Amino acid sequence: MTQSKPTRRAVLAGGAAAAAALAAPALAQTREVTIAHQYMVVPFRAAMAAQEVERATGYRINWRMFTAGAEVIRAMASGGVKIGEVGSSPTTAAIAQGLDIELFWILTDIADAEALVVRNGAGINAPQDLRGKRIGVPFVSTTHYHLLFALEQFGIPANALRILNMRPPEIAAAWERGDIDATFVWEPTRSAVLRTGKVLITLGQLAAWGRPTFDGVVVDRSWARQNEEFLRAYARILAKYDAEYAADPSAWGPGTERAAVTARITGAKPEDVPGMMKLYRFVPASEQASPAWLGGGAEGGAVRAIRHTAEFLQAQGRIQAVPTNIAAHVTPRFAAAAAA
Repeated sequence: MTQSKPTRRAVLAGGAAAAAALAAPALAQTREVTIAHQYMVVPFRAAMAAQEVERATGYRINWRMFTAGAEVIRAMASGGVKIGEVGSSPTTAAIAQGLDIELFWILTDIADAEALVVRNGAGINAPQDLRGKRIGVPFVSTTHYHLLFALEQFGIPANALRILNMRPPEIAAAWERGDIDATFVWEPTRSAVLRTGKVLITLGQLAAWGRPTFDGVVVDRSWARQNEEFLRAYARILAKYDAEYAADPSAWGPGTERAAVTARITGAKPEDVPGMMKLYRFVPASEQASPAWLGGGAEGGAVRAIRHTAEFLQAQGRIQAVPTNIAAHVTPRFAAAAAA
């Protein structure tokens, strides 16, 4: 029995199929996203250094460093950034301004990692001594929100002192020059200024007064709908590194490679990384997905924190109105997938 020769159409079809099969991986490799990160000293920095997200997803990732959450939000509003690390205060402001974002991960429960630090010799020994002093803080940040909240609790009008809008690197430089008397800031700038200053109050103490805050990861909602599998993988890696730190903090201890790469990415000193990381609490994925944080709809912990922040920012004239649809901007689905 003789074999029939393949037709020209079959040859062309086969060639097209082969070309498509060869092109598929290449197309996958062209998927690209820009992700904004900040100076926070967190376990996930080791994943960034190892390019673990890239290897798990096949996406090309442009990691961009920003010095404050307000800058991240502006970049997301322009469309250049699709995923960003931001504190709860800039997240609140973004939702109030109508930005179509979704909070899907709690990067840190900030606890004592942010503090109001006063300069040695500035004559500030109690809250009332802040009157007439110069304080550097990134506007619309969690520390800005807590500075205003602290002043309200202390009965000090905000116009009784000079509050200067400065990014963390500018705060560090101004501190060195003696241009500011105090700052409310996060790591690694917090540790840098503490070398010649002292803590007046921490964010953890203010949170106990009913104003908890967090650092989160937000995503453009339209982009999220088209890249669900990427975000599930991203959340799993975030959860993995947080769990590894919880199980063995010494993996980020003095002299370790993970401490070294975390320092390189954040600008911290390698020897300071272990102490800085201990100031945060990294929330397990299962807890994040619960009503304590991202779950629970309108009564979930993150939604309530954003609502309280919005109420305060409105009273301060920082936003025009408290958003009515906050729960639509918070999702537990990726944390739940990471916990499964």
